[in-house]
Amino acid sequence: MKKYLAIAVLSGLFLTKAQSSDSLKIGNKVTFSAYAELFYTYDFNEPGNHMRQNFLYSYNRHNEMNLNLGLVKANYQSENIRANLALMAGTYAQDNMAAEQNALRYINEANVGIRISKNKNLWIDAGIMPSHIGWESAIGKDNVNLTRSLAAENSPYFETGAKISYTSDNGKWFLSGLVLNGWQRIAKPEGNQSISFGHQLTYKPNDKITLNSSSFIGNDKAKEDKRMRYFHDLYGSFQITDQFYAVLGFDIGAEQKSKGSEQYNIWYSPNVLMKYQLDNKWALAGRLEYYNDKNGVIINTETSNGFQTFGYSFNVDYAIFKNVVFRTEARGFTSKDAIFAKNDEFRKGNFFITSSLAVWF
Repeated sequence: MKKYLAIAVLSGLFLTKAQSSDSLKIGNKVTFSAYAELFYTYDFNEPGNHMRQNFLYSYNRHNEMNLNLGLVKANYQSENIRANLALMAGTYAQDNMAAEQNALRYINEANVGIRISKNKNLWIDAGIMPSHIGWESAIGKDNVNLTRSLAAENSPYFETGAKISYTSDNGKWFLSGLVLNGWQRIAKPEGNQSISFGHQLTYKPNDKITLNSSSFIGNDKAKEDKRMRYFHDLYGSFQITDQFYAVLGFDIGAEQKSKGSEQYNIWYSPNVLMKYQLDNKWALAGRLEYYNDKNGVIINTETSNGFQTFGYSFNVDYAIFKNVVFRTEARGFTSKDAIFAKNDEFRKGNFFITSSLAVWF
């Protein structure tokens, strides 16, 4: 990256700053960007091995300074072809990619898209892509809250497959259909021969409202234990005033209790996220959430009531520069069963404080 900066200073011809961000652009087609987020979390349950809850994949270390996500990305964009390649490191990559082969654990994106219509914004993309599900991403600066919701942590952050997508001429409608390797998979599990499917429908009636519906249908287990999973993500984001922004989200899923069964285990998660921008430097944000997975489809506690957990958080953000932000968040969980380990016993509650410093260009 320093090399490209030097070229820009000397020539001023080939390297320019992108119009919409601090990424670096070569010519009109290739853009380079980077993101890094350091964090410190203090969990008042004080896990001795510094590893926190096994249903969290971001900021998941106790009492140590660490890198949540470091990301470098190259993007190519022309009228008819687009491509992305992004490599990553950090505790997010370590925890979230644990099921993948070693050589694949550092890939954040690797995809290529081709425009298939001369007159319409109609594309086919294939490869490793960001998930079409959810209102949060792995990149902290783009989210309302510092940490990710239980719904985001326990639904796909990424997906591998192919999709066809269409954006209307006025930009208000986006529609895509997907064929996928599985539920947050690069490589399929051994013995799995299934193909999974998904859709995304987004409507933006104006620049202050976004409504989104996304789904997943498929089996993510080996053939002898095949269980169909059906999942739907619904959310709306609302810029209520110039300062106040809110997101309302609801996820629900169902999976067969056993192969061929007509009975299903259900899980769901309602969310309310709010942000208030005090000025161009300071912002406040909060979240209320509930996650009910009584039968342990996604989060298995092996307790009588399963994972039935209420969560709340409050964070304060300070933009040091336009591409540097410092955030601190207090967050707590309260569960129906005693599922949170502290020393040699389990408790119904968990409280922790996280701070992060994010830098991007």
